[in-house]
Amino acid sequence: MNIQPALHRTRFRSKAVAGLTALLLPLAALVGLATPAEAADSATATYAKVSDWGTGFEGKWTVKNTGTTSLSSWTVEWDFPSGTAVTSGWDADITGSANHWTAKNKSWNGTLAPGASVSFGFNGSGAGAPSNCKLNGASCTGGPSVPGDNPPSAPGTPTASNITNTAVTLSWTAATDDKGIKNYDVLRGGTKVATVTGTTYTDSGLSAGTDYSYTVQARDSADQTGPVSGARAVRTTGGGGTDPGPGGKVKLGYFTEWGVYGRNYHVKNLDTSGSAAKITHINYAFGNVTGGKCTIGDSYADYEKAYTADQSVDGVADTWDQPLRGSFNQLRKLKAKYPHIKVLWSFGGWTWSGGFGQAAQNPAAFAQSCYDLVEDPRWADVFDGIDLDWEYPNACGLTCDTSGPAAFKNMAQAMRAKFGANYLVTAATTADASPGGKIEKSDYAGASQYLNWINVMTYDFFGAFAAQGPTAPHSPLTSYPGIPQAGFNSADAIAKFKAQGVPANKLLLGIGFYGRGWTGVTQDAPGGSATGAAPGTYEAGIEDYKVLKNTCPPTGTIAGTAYAKCGSNWWSYDTPATIATKTAWAKQQGLGGAFFWDFTGDTANGELVTAVKNGIG
Repeated sequence: MNIQPALHRTRFRSKAVAGLTALLLPLAALVGLATPAEAADSATATYAKVSDWGTGFEGKWTVKNTGTTSLSSWTVEWDFPSGTAVTSGWDADITGSANHWTAKNKSWNGTLAPGASVSFGFNGSGAGAPSNCKLNGASCTGGPSVPGDNPPSAPGTPTASNITNTAVTLSWTAATDDKGIKNYDVLRGGTKVATVTGTTYTDSGLSAGTDYSYTVQARDSADQTGPVSGARAVRTTGGGGTDPGPGGKVKLGYFTEWGVYGRNYHVKNLDTSGSAAKITHINYAFGNVTGGKCTIGDSYADYEKAYTADQSVDGVADTWDQPLRGSFNQLRKLKAKYPHIKVLWSFGGWTWSGGFGQAAQNPAAFAQSCYDLVEDPRWADVFDGIDLDWEYPNACGLTCDTSGPAAFKNMAQAMRAKFGANYLVTAATTADASPGGKIEKSDYAGASQYLNWINVMTYDFFGAFAAQGPTAPHSPLTSYPGIPQAGFNSADAIAKFKAQGVPANKLLLGIGFYGRGWTGVTQDAPGGSATGAAPGTYEAGIEDYKVLKNTCPPTGTIAGTAYAKCGSNWWSYDTPATIATKTAWAKQQGLGGAFFWDFTGDTANGELVTAVKNGIG
């Protein structure tokens, strides 16, 4: 396997509701419910999950009079599985006992003329879907209730494939029934869009770049309907949106494909740590750049690895024959649970930037190859854009590039022309603001007009790659007396980009979730000599924050970054406190937000992500 080294350098809705009604739960409230005057075979009730914010959701029921005479009242009943409950509701009197819930019309919305409909909503907790729905005592679909004939079970949650700008193919596992299944109703947003006899359906005529939610409901031979399946969220291709997300500021983290191996860090960890609810974007790293094209980085990690139920975001295990597995499928599930998150596929990085030189010779062909890969129908709904991590255009990284100062601008222009206005196109760039340094080697200002934002890699300035020291913080916010190299700090880098003409709101401040360290150090303050790299879990001279916070706590701060000396080892790294300082500075500078490398360095409860979220807002 071609796996990137462990670090970026050395690899290197809203919950608001109108007219909210308090929910009364005492059992006494259930006494005296009126018996409906009409049977439900002249009306239907359909359910839709309007939104999901991770810790809760908004549900909506719509009651429709499908008969020929007026309906004078309605009562909808349903069951939720254990762990799912209604917490508040509006436009109906909703009561609950155990897992059974009942909603009765208000005095002003009970009468429905033929063909008329009314909706009521609620906020809920948990992740379950309603089942055993009854409207005025009978089936919510208007079908008959047959004594001695049980309704069918719920079908499996549909999977989505072949997603395009205007269509999606849905597949599901069959429901069961004591008398046999007749067909299935396919519901989009709670509204039936088709009835099919098989277990697959292609929905077409959709809008590009739009979110949809699908459920399926079985009918038996007596036309009884069972509970709806779990919901499948789908986003059609053709639009990722260019807005930075909630709060208008970007809070972006890198997810590394190789993290699923020795580090045992999977997409599910973004959910269990609480991080997914606090970020706006994920950069998936990395795709390769070779032969003038964007190519797959690690097919096993990306889309082949089978996840067990306990490893999966939604608790559902992969099957051997499903169209997509691996981290890509897990990211799809994460986006279904956290619809606000946008995912970009990052190409290049320290190890794979050598291919950009050839790609720059024909930017249009390179952009086409990247578009074809990002928009592969197997995972087109997973990605909302592309990130170019070229280290470094017209300068030296692992290899040296001589493409010229206009090469990066030309590449960004070709990417925007191919992906269009509705996709995110971004870049990770050098932070070398030294006189004659890498920022001066390329036309970043010209490129910025085609990019949504630039991730300025304001870390890895200093480290044990200079084995003898002097010790220095690897991610200084500002310069300080004795800094080993002028221009190697965040403030100077941001200032140089601004002076070149890059708008401040297109610049993101970079934060490392790891430390760099030396050994053989006798001096606590920065500037001491060393004998080599300090031991690290995965690589000498590098260690995760989650380890350092306990094994080598900070003994001081300098230039907005913490440092620590424990024994003969000396480390520098960011903490929640220094992140608060850095993010406050980023806001004062009018920057577009912050990003970090990478999720695996954080604690199990995501304390660094929390600090970024709290600081950026």
